[in-house]
Amino acid sequence: MAPSLTTLGKLPVVRCRLLQRYEHQPFVSCLAGLYGCQWRRYQRTRATPGDCCCSKLECASFALLIVTFCLTLVFLYFWSEAQNDYNDFDWFNFGNLGFWFPWSVVLLVIAAAFFSYITLLLLLAVCLLSEGQKLYLHWGHKIGVLVSLAFSILAIAVLSDLCSKEWTTLLLSFQVTAPYLHVGGVLLMTLLSWPIALHFYHINRKVGQALIMGLYLAVLCALYLVPLGMYSPCLKEEGTLGLAPALIGHRGAPMLAPENTLMSFEKAVEAGGQGLETDVTISYDGVPFLMHDHTLRRTTNVQEVFPNRTDAPAAMFTWGELETLNAGAWFLHRDPFSTAWSLSTEDRAQVQNQSVCTFRDFLELASQRGKQVIFDLYRPPKGHPYRDTWITRTLEVIQNESSIQSHQVLWLPSDLRSLVQQLDPDLQHTSASRAPVEELQQNHIVQLNLHYSSMSTEMIIEYAAANISTNLYVISQSWLYSLAWCTGAQSVTTNALQFLNKLSRPLFLMTPDEYNLMWVLTDVVSITIIIIIFIFHWWREQSLAFCSGSKPTLEHGTYIKFRTDVWSVSSVNILGEPAEPNLATVSEH
Repeated sequence: MAPSLTTLGKLPVVRCRLLQRYEHQPFVSCLAGLYGCQWRRYQRTRATPGDCCCSKLECASFALLIVTFCLTLVFLYFWSEAQNDYNDFDWFNFGNLGFWFPWSVVLLVIAAAFFSYITLLLLLAVCLLSEGQKLYLHWGHKIGVLVSLAFSILAIAVLSDLCSKEWTTLLLSFQVTAPYLHVGGVLLMTLLSWPIALHFYHINRKVGQALIMGLYLAVLCALYLVPLGMYSPCLKEEGTLGLAPALIGHRGAPMLAPENTLMSFEKAVEAGGQGLETDVTISYDGVPFLMHDHTLRRTTNVQEVFPNRTDAPAAMFTWGELETLNAGAWFLHRDPFSTAWSLSTEDRAQVQNQSVCTFRDFLELASQRGKQVIFDLYRPPKGHPYRDTWITRTLEVIQNESSIQSHQVLWLPSDLRSLVQQLDPDLQHTSASRAPVEELQQNHIVQLNLHYSSMSTEMIIEYAAANISTNLYVISQSWLYSLAWCTGAQSVTTNALQFLNKLSRPLFLMTPDEYNLMWVLTDVVSITIIIIIFIFHWWREQSLAFCSGSKPTLEHGTYIKFRTDVWSVSSVNILGEPAEPNLATVSEH
């Protein structure tokens, strides 16, 4: 079917509109105003063909903006992935400063604010370049960029010293997020192809063109090929995923009740915990009790009851003195996990009445509920009556003062292990350090209790082949638990029983074929879009010169506005043949 006369008449108009470049005055004014406080048109200038997009100072400012963006992004990702250890960071600051404050969350908010600010400036700069404007960053923003850069450098340096293991956490996170970060990186580079193609065809110097294109293609090709060196234990064939790691309550359920109290351990059992973890100290008169810190200041009201002994070792208090302390009120006052709001009225009343828990009561609870227990045992300080008999005193409670079975106890203390094995051979001995399989077997070790940063599929498989299970501590984030699940860990110690117990499958789990399909489709779609964009800009530049019959006409020293021979619809005669063209000046928008 032959095309209609109306269609034939519209084709030249559509073609010319594609070739026109408009300066969107309100849009450009907004961009220039936000970026450089240049709200009026006379305050800004446009880049001429072949010229640099800005002065040397502004080029340096733009480069500094890019560097700052990268550093703020690195720090924001680093600290957001460190959420698993926020509680430890806040308590560390409490120990040094003497008061509680959620420093970790505040630091995250500040990092997010700086990153958002720098990202906005970078987007404004890219948009201005796409509109052919010369860059001018306001001095106020330049100070803001320097402050953001200084904050990121200082924060990374300080936290690298205080929390060096978090860099290992960062590397672990790549094992689950890398496939999706790859897609995001390719998408970003695809979007950048528009302004890059625009400026590539407006640079007269071959060296400049080669520099821009070489840098862009190098980054793009690196992103396309990143999956070749990518490893993730969450890429598994169907049917090869093992059982979910058993959940062990870290000091009970510290998000739902005060840590190391009977209420906390009861909540852990209710939340589906298959084991209970705690810390044992021996009082001055020989009663083992539960306390993680070496002092009572953090988790009791010792400042009110014994104001002169606030910093005294917990082991130097008698059991009679410990019984007078409240071990629950602090939980509602400080709300370390921001979960106190979820407690019922009855739970709040129960929290207020919690006291220091004895080791015997803890073992009785585990025995009644059929749970395994694992604990750290602290040796009393010098001058303590039980300094040299703390091991045998603890064994007495397990064997003679409680009903728990020895096989329910995962014995973690490494001191006098041979003696412990002689006195109670049924204890399940656990080691807190990696060692060769032969050495572990000689010491009758049946389980390793390791920090999650040492997580490794090869390590877990090697120990599992020798019937040595691996427990990882402390894992409270879903992505970290998913990674432990995929690596084959047999159990994890966690603060978040109520959340992790709801996971039916690991996050980010996919088969290698599914990932390969995602990888190939992402790269193919990206390459196609980028080629189309570059062809479009090349065609438009060539057609502009052809339509005008000469080089583009510059107005006000810019290369954006062109005079184009526009064919109007009315200039098409009834036979479909074009009449004499009318010169139409592209109006300014």
